[in-house]
Amino acid sequence: MIVSQILKSKAVDGVLTLGSDASVSEAAAIMSDRRIGTIVVSDDAGATAAGILSERDIVRNLGKQGAGCLAETVGTMMTTKLVTCGVGDTSDSVLGKMTEGRFRHMPVIEDGKLVGLISIGDVVKARLAELAMERDALEGMVMGH
Repeated sequence: MIVSQILKSKAVDGVLTLGSDASVSEAAAIMSDRRIGTIVVSDDAGATAAGILSERDIVRNLGKQGAGCLAETVGTMMTTKLVTCGVGDTSDSVLGKMTEGRFRHMPVIEDGKLVGLISIGDVVKARLAELAMERDALEGMVMGH
């Protein structure tokens, strides 16, 4: 399965973004309210991704600096060396990048523009659906259908 198919299967279109000048506490509140694990940081209304801020980034900084880090800006805490994928990438290649980099969310870029965000859960769900279809096809062949 390719990334464009995974994006089409998601319940929510678009990507939640936040400017790099927003506070970390604001980002944490949004993540908590929406029950999400990451926010893409964009200073041009979501056209491009400047970075990504995850729950892990916040927790690591809380552990190092204490609660004072919540007053910092997202731009000081975000990951700027983004690992991204394209709409034509396969689910296997995305899973490989996520596993190797030990992260759970990946921005999807097409022609330099941010077009989506996929999570490891999105990819696993797509792979499971793909495997179920393959199983059904094989059972049909065995049963003579």
